[in-house]
Amino acid sequence: MKDTPKDLDPQQLDRRHLLHPWTHFDSFAADGALMLDRGEGCYVWDTADRRYLDAVGGLWCTNIGLGRKEMADAIADQALRLAFSNTFVDMGNTPSAKLAAKLADLAPGDLNRVHFTTGGSTAIDSAYRMVAFYHRVMGRPEKTHVIARDQSYHGATYASISIGKRPGDKVPEFAYAQDGIHHVSAPDTYRMPDGFDEAVLSDRLVAEFEAKIKEIGTDRVGAFFAEPIQASGGVVMPPDGYLKRMADVCRKHDILFIADEVVTGFGRIGHWFASEDVFDVTPDIICCAKGLSSGYQPIGAVIFSDRIYNAMQGDRWYASGYTYAGHPVACAAALKNIEIIEDEDLLHRAKRVGGYLEARLGALSDLPMVGDVRGRRLMMCVESVADKETKTPLPDHLGVGKLISNAAEAHGLLVRPIGALNVISPALVITEAEIDFMAETLEVAIQEVADDLVRNGERIA
Repeated sequence: MKDTPKDLDPQQLDRRHLLHPWTHFDSFAADGALMLDRGEGCYVWDTADRRYLDAVGGLWCTNIGLGRKEMADAIADQALRLAFSNTFVDMGNTPSAKLAAKLADLAPGDLNRVHFTTGGSTAIDSAYRMVAFYHRVMGRPEKTHVIARDQSYHGATYASISIGKRPGDKVPEFAYAQDGIHHVSAPDTYRMPDGFDEAVLSDRLVAEFEAKIKEIGTDRVGAFFAEPIQASGGVVMPPDGYLKRMADVCRKHDILFIADEVVTGFGRIGHWFASEDVFDVTPDIICCAKGLSSGYQPIGAVIFSDRIYNAMQGDRWYASGYTYAGHPVACAAALKNIEIIEDEDLLHRAKRVGGYLEARLGALSDLPMVGDVRGRRLMMCVESVADKETKTPLPDHLGVGKLISNAAEAHGLLVRPIGALNVISPALVITEAEIDFMAETLEVAIQEVADDLVRNGERIA
């Protein structure tokens, strides 16, 4: 047995043994991690008992808030009753069956079939495999190519990160799948070319999509992956009607429309799912996770149409799945989470307080360094720029989003830095008073960073 010192605190143990997702090695070596110890509602406390308002919502996921006893009870009760059951081949369990039925009830159209996964990345990975399986049994074996968009993030498995195309995600030390994965432009309305409006942008994007399909070959494109709102890529809001037109193109060419609702699902913008309710698209497949259990247990799901399921029937194996897929404890947690969202009418609450958040953060646009405030309800983003008029970005090496998040953290607020962006995605249970604190504190943090940059010779126009 190794002689590990017994007097190390959690941060020292973390530094000594843990490789974090998306670690920047030099920064981590210098600063270590913010070590959290407990949470309640929208707040978390670190190991020094300092309190923070968590405006990140964990990672877009703590929709019902932290520390809920009814969730802990549901998890404990299920762990005592049946801690594990595999769902391979002809095995099942009661919570997974009930959750599958509930998701079918909540999903749009004929999306009545569910394939459970362990999270959002594995949901995308599984959907990617389902595309090839479906088209092959339909007699279209060449339809294995997929199209996604620039600035997209679809997960961190080998397939899902290859499908995504967010700046900085594809580092030279890793290899990524390239054959059969293609990308078209993001629907970025903030940096539209001169002379464009949203209608012209939509026309260009749809034409680009049609051209990309033609370039690849209509008999080779199997699916289009799209987040209704591109989350980690900068909370990119699509123009009105754009997603519906993209879905119409998919229908015309027998291309599956796969909605990545890992972030937008389960109330983030006030709906169970955003695709149909907000953007008038009934996808062929929805991938979800995060808000499905509000982060209380790791779980994801691929919800897909009867049409796909019926086509896959026959004397064949669906050789794809995970040991922990349909885990009874995770499914019990998801069922209780959905029950809480329903009983407390959190979808309506998300619309109400989300509208207030939009207004309060919108006022930050008056700050000299804030180029854009965008998003929908409880899914918002503040982009900092060097010049508001020209939208000139600040130099990457400044890491302005991280500077702002560090300043906010010092004042008791957690926001997520992504390049020059700061993302805000609090729990659905957040109050107007907590939103006021969030907006006021973020304003102070942005102004402090802007003042420091100017003192150090940066030009903020």
